[in-house]
Order: sequence, then structure tokens, then C-alpha cells
Amino acid sequence: MPDFHQHGSTFANTSQPQTGYAQNNPYAAAPQRLSQPAPMPTSPLSQGPTTPTTAGPTTSVATMAPQAPVAEKKQEALRVARDLFRQSPDWVTFFREILGVEGVVRRLFNVPEQLTDFEKCEEYGEIQLMIAKLRERTSPQAESKEPTRVITVRLPKSLHESLRVEAHTRRTSMNKLCISKLLQVVDDSMIPND
Repeated sequence: MPDFHQHGSTFANTSQPQTGYAQNNPYAAAPQRLSQPAPMPTSPLSQGPTTPTTAGPTTSVATMAPQAPVAEKKQEALRVARDLFRQSPDWVTFFREILGVEGVVRRLFNVPEQLTDFEKCEEYGEIQLMIAKLRERTSPQAESKEPTRVITVRLPKSLHESLRVEAHTRRTSMNKLCISKLLQVVDDSMIPND
């Protein structure tokens, strides 16, 4: 279990409860902490490389039996995320390799209920902190390595205005603010059915 210390910078959305998330961001602190090797969980699992989707940082995930304990899967997901984070990829590559449709997390938690539970745990919160830190470091040029897609979302004027004011208050763009919000886990009970 990672040890989170008070470092002054926090990652928290005060408008939504962050069940199971670390409230303090260890990735915003001293860089020397990140250069230390992550402790490897003791596990009878054998390690094998995965095929990365693009050239650049690579990830490897243990070959796990479907009945492997959830705790081991959580630790394996975090281990792979920490290894990739130390390679300093752009945030898009990190997201794709760790949380993307064919990423490590979805391969480890291929049962929807297990994936939902993982998204509420402390390990997932730490992965979210890594993404936030990588987003701070990534230049717009680096983000453009992967093709972008545009979606049109119909918003009430009052919600659009609220986002505009929030982006101004946080000294960021509406695009970055909306991406930050889209990266957060949304509970099923918060999404109305069509």
C-alpha cells in the first residue's frame, strides 16, 4: 500500500466525493522520490512483455490467471503504472497504455464489476495522480503524436458559463478543464438513463 505524505499539493475535486482516493499528491513533490524503484510485490506470477501500440515507452504486465486475487491485480496495475511513469512518457501514451481500452488495467480487470471496484481504490487514485503530473509536463506538441477526435456536447448555457468561469478561476483552458473532468470516474448512479 503506498504511503502518502503531506506535500502541499493536492489532487481533489471538492465538488465530488473521492472515495478511496489519496488526497495528497506524492507526484507533485520532490523528483527524487520518483527516481526510486517501486517496491515489487511478491507474487508467484511470471512476467512477460506486452506489445506496445506505438514506439516509445513500453509496459509489461504479469501473466495472471483469471482467478488471481484482486489485491494482486491491484498491485500489478500500480507496479506497471509506476514503471511507465518513471519513463516520463507524455500523458496520452500513459493513459493509453494503463487505462485505455487495451491498457493494462482493462486486461487485469476484465470483469466489469472488478473494474468498477478498482476505480474506487487507492491504487487507482495514485494512477490518476500520475496522469495529472504527466499532464503538467506534456507539451501540446507531444500530445499531437496521437490523432485527436472532436466531440460536440450540447450544454445548457448556464453549465457552459459555469465551466468558463471555473476554467478562468483555475487559470486553465476550458479544453484542459473538460479533459480533467472526463478523466474522473463517474458513478453509474450519477448518469441518467436515456
